[in-house]
Amino acid sequence: MVSILSSRCQLALPTEQDGFLMVEAEAFTTQHANSRRSWVTIDDSYEALKEIVDPDTAHFVTASGGSYIKALPDTRVTHDDSLAHGVNFSNIPGEVAVLDYKVRIQNPGRYFVWVSAYSSGTEDNGIHVGIDGSWPESGQRMQWCEGKNSLHWESKQRTKEVHCGVEKLIYLDVPTAGIHTISFSMREDGFEFDRFVLSKEYRSP
Repeated sequence: MVSILSSRCQLALPTEQDGFLMVEAEAFTTQHANSRRSWVTIDDSYEALKEIVDPDTAHFVTASGGSYIKALPDTRVTHDDSLAHGVNFSNIPGEVAVLDYKVRIQNPGRYFVWVSAYSSGTEDNGIHVGIDGSWPESGQRMQWCEGKNSLHWESKQRTKEVHCGVEKLIYLDVPTAGIHTISFSMREDGFEFDRFVLSKEYRSP
C-alpha cells in the first residue's frame, strides 16, 4: 500500500459567519490512523497514482476546485467483496483514516453537518464526524443513498430501522466561540469526499 499524506493547508483558518461554514475536503490540517487506509487527493495528476488500488474512474472534473479526496485502497466495492472490520470498514468512529480540520467558530451552538460526496455503489457511502477529539453519537454513520454517480450533499444518519438515513440526526454541538477541530473518519473505503458544511440551519447547501 502507498500512503500519501496530502494537505492543502490554508493560510487563514476557515471561519464560520452567521451560522455557516464551508470547507474543502482536501484542506485538512492533519491525517492520522492511516496505516490501513489513507485519504488521497484526486486531481488532474491522478494518473501518477495507479499503484493505489482504485477500481473507479476519477471524477475531479466535476469536483469543487477540480479535486477531492478518497479513502484508498478501495477493496470493498460490492456487498459480495470481503468485509474486514477495522480495515476496509469501520463502524467505530476515529478508528481508521482520520482527518482533522482547524476551524474558527464565532457563534457557538448546534451545527448540522453536510457533506458533498460522490457515491457510485452501496459500499462507499458512509463516514463519521467528530469534534475536538470526541465522536458523539450525533456524528456517527453519515449515510448516502440518493444522488448516485454524482456529487451530492447529504446530512442523514443511518439507523437500525432506516438504513438510508434519518434527517436532522447528524450534528455537532460547539460549546464555545474560538478555534475547534472538526474530524472525519472513514466508515467505508472508496468514499469520495469533496466539501463539508457546518450550518445552524438544516438546509442543503
